[in-house]
Amino acid sequence: MSSGYVIAQLKVTNSENYKEYVSKVTEVVKKFGGEYIVRNGEYKVVEGEDKFPRIVIIKFPSYEKALEWYNSDEYKPVKEIRLNNAEGINIIVKGI
Repeated sequence: MSSGYVIAQLKVTNSENYKEYVSKVTEVVKKFGGEYIVRNGEYKVVEGEDKFPRIVIIKFPSYEKALEWYNSDEYKPVKEIRLNNAEGINIIVKGI
């Protein structure tokens, strides 16, 4: 079974309120078997425009588990915090 990866690129628009998201999301990620691979580490843009400077990559046991996490009742209220305090893109991709 292939792993599933969540790749998020974000720009936090309200850092004070975003702290609540950070404090709650890890527990929900772990509940669905996810582990953080990258969580806003040092990086260098080598091509293109950097619109979203916060980068997060989460590995899940499967693509289906990543989708289950993203659409879960447990993540829904936490996701709302992120959506209200950051902008960006999220991609869920099946690994090889």
